[in-house]
Amino acid sequence: MTSFTDLVDTLAGAVDALAEFDDQYAIRAGLDPNQVSAWAGVREVYFGATSYTRKQARALQLARRFSLHQLVLIERRLKRLPVNERWAPRLELLQVSGNYRALEQAARDLLPDDNRTPEDGVRFSKSKNGKRKFSGSGDEHVLAALEQRLRDGLDTSRPAGPQMFSRLTEILEGDAGVQVPVPRPIVAVAAEQHVAILADSGDDVLLGLTDGTTITGTEYVAALMGEMFPSEVALVHPEAGPVNLYRTQRVANSKQRDLARIATPMCPVPGCRVSADLCEFHHIQAWSQGGETNLANLVPLCRYHNRVNHDDPRHTNRRGRIERIRGRPVWVSPRGHPVANTVHPYGVMELLFPSGSAPRR
Repeated sequence: MTSFTDLVDTLAGAVDALAEFDDQYAIRAGLDPNQVSAWAGVREVYFGATSYTRKQARALQLARRFSLHQLVLIERRLKRLPVNERWAPRLELLQVSGNYRALEQAARDLLPDDNRTPEDGVRFSKSKNGKRKFSGSGDEHVLAALEQRLRDGLDTSRPAGPQMFSRLTEILEGDAGVQVPVPRPIVAVAAEQHVAILADSGDDVLLGLTDGTTITGTEYVAALMGEMFPSEVALVHPEAGPVNLYRTQRVANSKQRDLARIATPMCPVPGCRVSADLCEFHHIQAWSQGGETNLANLVPLCRYHNRVNHDDPRHTNRRGRIERIRGRPVWVSPRGHPVANTVHPYGVMELLFPSGSAPRR
């Protein structure tokens, strides 16, 4: 019987076996058709007809050091490039040493993810069991307004998704349209940005709003002139961050909520895209553990992350927790590593004091 190590060794250096690749044989053997298709693509690269025969021969020589999974990874990352532009980056990736993760990181560094602005549009799936899916992209302010409308006043004891869809149905079937709200930011702008904006370089500067959207410096000037929306100003300490109720009451007042939003315009958990306007207000040191209702202890967290945050030091930390590090609320992993959320990097501390923005203890 073939041992597991024999199986691994076969997959780890199997590019030459693809010379006699038979997709139907593989499918009849019960292999995943998607995997078979990926192997067919690798076979075409190293054994198919090409006018780049010398590069193909060199690539095949290098590919013998790689597993089939690694070779599939390379072709998947190269897929966005025209066929005649793939050989140079392919040969570069075939020089990488290390395991699958090392190659994946090298491929990501060499060929960054596509960051092109998506086109406006809405897409609908086919019907399945009486249901359909839809998705779309469009102006961030319009969609932020829609999200605000759908989330406002949700029953927190019930799942949010079905409630939001019911509200969307009410909008579609009724006369209640979604009005794009007039933004009301509390403006916090670094001095060098303010100077650049007033020097007529406004369109080169982006400022973040607490609903997760942005405005340009030109729009900021319009705000200063009262032509766009009312604005307020906040002063922030470079280490302590952005006035306090202590233990007089648990719920933050409106001023504290406003200041907490400009300090943290998005839920600070890495990758979370829920804007501060849609967040709950979390006590970093839990109220049940003696935490006070002051700005040093408050941070906007989305409904989900507010519930899974590790609050009780008496129990094992399995989900990470929020800590304030050098004035900035930062998610800290169960192993103690602080990680910033870079989805919307326009918090007041990052804008005013960028040299201290890196999350470190």
